[in-house]
Amino acid sequence: MVVLVYFWKINLRSLPFAILHMALDRLTLGRNKKITFFKSLGTGKGETFTPNDADAKRWGLLVVIHSNEVNSFDSSRLISRWRKIAISEYRATLQPISSHGMWSRREPFSQNQISDWKGPIAAITRARIKWSMNSKFWGAVPPVTVSLKSSPGLLSAIGIGEAPIGLQGTFSRWESGAALRTFAYQGQAHTAAIQATKDLNWYAEELFARFAIINEHGGF
Repeated sequence: MVVLVYFWKINLRSLPFAILHMALDRLTLGRNKKITFFKSLGTGKGETFTPNDADAKRWGLLVVIHSNEVNSFDSSRLISRWRKIAISEYRATLQPISSHGMWSRREPFSQNQISDWKGPIAAITRARIKWSMNSKFWGAVPPVTVSLKSSPGLLSAIGIGEAPIGLQGTFSRWESGAALRTFAYQGQAHTAAIQATKDLNWYAEELFARFAIINEHGGF
């Protein structure tokens, strides 16, 4: 199994088509027996994780799929529909290294993990926030995002979400696993947020996963 990640940038005039694709994609992906997990994603700046962050010009897709089905999926009608309205595309093939937590009550990245990887790393953080904790969470986020954007070894980062409120996350790319570990465990703002998470228990569900970037093209 491998993980495919896509991000498409569109013009605003194509927004109705993107929203339609988001609805239809779930039906198509749910019928594909080669896919074990998928998420259609909205995106944002990843700065405050509020609706103000949302980017209507960029949309994403994450799919966990059998490795021998990658080429077939990449040339499928579903992907072709997105490419027809996209003005740019980022695509990556990822292999899980480690994963902690749940996503929609699943552990989607627990299989086929690798341990010996020296190349660039991708990370996904995702959480379902308790409704009563949204305001406290938003108050804690800005210092972490400032720290993230200035972290040595960060290549790029984008906010991701399944809904405008309450289901937020980040997809980030790093030069190495060491750079990601430095941010996660030595950065003052991030370690403070980790402690606040333990103290306030503001997540109903959370996940942190690291991936080897096997190949990628485009940018975001």
